[in-house]
Amino acid sequence: MKLGWSSKKELKKLIAVNPGRKKFEFPLPFTDELKVNGKTSEITLKTDDKFGTYLLYKGKKFPVELLYKNQNRYEVLLNGVSYFFTIETPTSYKRMKFLSSKSDGNKNENLEAPMPGKIVELLTEEGREVRAGEPLLILEAMKMQNEIQAPISGKVKKIHVKTGQNVLKDDLMVEIHAGK
Repeated sequence: MKLGWSSKKELKKLIAVNPGRKKFEFPLPFTDELKVNGKTSEITLKTDDKFGTYLLYKGKKFPVELLYKNQNRYEVLLNGVSYFFTIETPTSYKRMKFLSSKSDGNKNENLEAPMPGKIVELLTEEGREVRAGEPLLILEAMKMQNEIQAPISGKVKKIHVKTGQNVLKDDLMVEIHAGK
């Protein structure tokens, strides 16, 4: 794969980064092999009329749906669980790490609804310390219950929703303050 718009250099890997800043490297070109606990396994992404899109792993089907995409940010529903991540090139990953190291550490994060739905359950409360990736609430959308996770570690400053409330996409749900 070539990056025609920014570089003539061949891109050898991509990096997926979750909200907790854990990185996962993927060599290019992609292969249909997956390493789990150091052991190589075969994985296949398939689509058909009966099951939709799914991963086939060890003979089992795991439903997959892309819920959200904005530039390099994604939310994927895999087997009923939401995963948030960004896709970075090695250069953009280094830049992201550099910029986050230069921040003053007093960062506020507004967690907005990724899709319209209904708040089924609040799993946290105002003033509570949370870690990145920790579940904050359950949002039901299209009869699926989605666990919404904290994008950063910090203190829950304000919860703007309540159980049973309907929200629209991009409605403010939770404010988190991450200070040193």
